Amino acid sequence: MDTSAITRPVTYHRSATVAGLKVFYREAGPADAPVLVLLHGFPSSSHMFRNLIPALADRYRVIAPDLPGFGLSDMPSPADFPYSFATFAGVVDQLLVQLGAEHYALYVMDYGAPVGFRLALLHPERVSALVIQNGNAYEDGMGDFWATTRALWADNSDANRDVMRPFLKIEATRFQYVAGVKDESRIDPAAWIHDQFFLDRPGNEAIQFAIMYDYRTNVELYPAFHDYFRAAQPPALILWGANDPIFLLAGATAFQRDLPQAELHHLDTGHFALEDKLDEMVPLIREFLGRHLLK
Repeated sequence: MDTSAITRPVTYHRSATVAGLKVFYREAGPADAPVLVLLHGFPSSSHMFRNLIPALADRYRVIAPDLPGFGLSDMPSPADFPYSFATFAGVVDQLLVQLGAEHYALYVMDYGAPVGFRLALLHPERVSALVIQNGNAYEDGMGDFWATTRALWADNSDANRDVMRPFLKIEATRFQYVAGVKDESRIDPAAWIHDQFFLDRPGNEAIQFAIMYDYRTNVELYPAFHDYFRAAQPPALILWGANDPIFLLAGATAFQRDLPQAELHHLDTGHFALEDKLDEMVPLIREFLGRHLLK
């Protein structure tokens, strides 16, 4: 029997030492193929790409790291490690240098978006394309959901952290996966249970609060991100869960102000679109990357 049609590329689960930390990453695909870097969102890890990686690794070298404090990467105390998006970008940058990734496309989602866009500010010449999935870079995308976070940015107090604590619990993690999804039976409950396991580790709450507070620096960098978009005009595919209550659809359309050639697709789903619409997204991603990375 011919099994070639059902052969899936192998995903390897590896780690590297970067800035004294163990950084876990998933890797698949030919070593000499164009590189695609997948940057995860909160509260997930490279686990969110477990189904996307084998769907792309026949043509691309796919690298998906866990940010420090997430998944299987080290989670040092905030007293010993500066949890910030600038630090995250630096760690990913050093990892990619170690792995010999000199040029790469970026798939960015949620927290992964400011990490990826900071990488692009550091090395615009290395970024070959962007796939943006519910990863914000405009105030347009931030609605009422962000009111409590903005209060924390204004006053990083115990009282404001107390208001945010429920967002680190299982009910809120599940909400991020199912809000805006029409058929919840398409969502694997193991996804949010997996994320919650790591959120519930002793000491991780303080890490998450440090990251939430630092997120304000990404908003401050939005004008710099826009300048990069306008100057570099990287090929961009925007795939947006249109029912996402966290990053609104207006945030997706805003990209086209600075990237007028960007391809925008509205998906009838929520924040973690890959969990629901992988079947729709993979053909769009493969077609886009094929045009821009396999020239």
